Amino acid sequence: MSNSAYITGTCIIRENKIFLNDKLVWEGEGPGLQELLRAAYDHFSGQYPKFHKMDPLSKLGWLAAEVLLKDSPVLQLPKEAVGMVLSNRSASLDTDFRYYATVKDIASPALFVYTLPNIVMGEICIRHGFKGENTFFVSEQFDAALLTTYAAQLLAETPLQACLVAWVEVLEHRYEVAMALVERSGTQPLTAAALNFLYNKKI
Repeated sequence: MSNSAYITGTCIIRENKIFLNDKLVWEGEGPGLQELLRAAYDHFSGQYPKFHKMDPLSKLGWLAAEVLLKDSPVLQLPKEAVGMVLSNRSASLDTDFRYYATVKDIASPALFVYTLPNIVMGEICIRHGFKGENTFFVSEQFDAALLTTYAAQLLAETPLQACLVAWVEVLEHRYEVAMALVERSGTQPLTAAALNFLYNKKI
């Protein structure tokens, strides 16, 4: 099944740095996640006002997809042919904490929208018009075997021609995203070892 799935691009955001295909393409100066997200948004996009309404998890995943897909031929595929398989450890707990704090006074509908972890996929889909199958897994730790098997199966057995596969984690001051673009052809086969190497890459 892995013969029909290949990694064609990668993006890592961690420790105030953004790497595209193993190359450092941006490094922030601010001390925290919010500063990173705002400055990186201004650098790589700056043309999507809805970004500012998102929660940090959605912003982080959206930003990684923005960097990874910029000028990519994948954007020319039929919208139904691009899907996503994402995962993390904390689900939407970062936003849940902040939403719960507002309930003591007046509950914030703007935060409530983001109290499901899969909303990050919705924001990416809205941005690019993707309509393919997508799934969000919550795992205690990065599960390369699960992500590999599921994404490869989607590409082999559904109309999908490309898939974003990523670990997108935000909880308070801790954050990271390791995202791979996976397609039906390429030179680097999608394997659990390849995803583990991406996730564990030292930056």
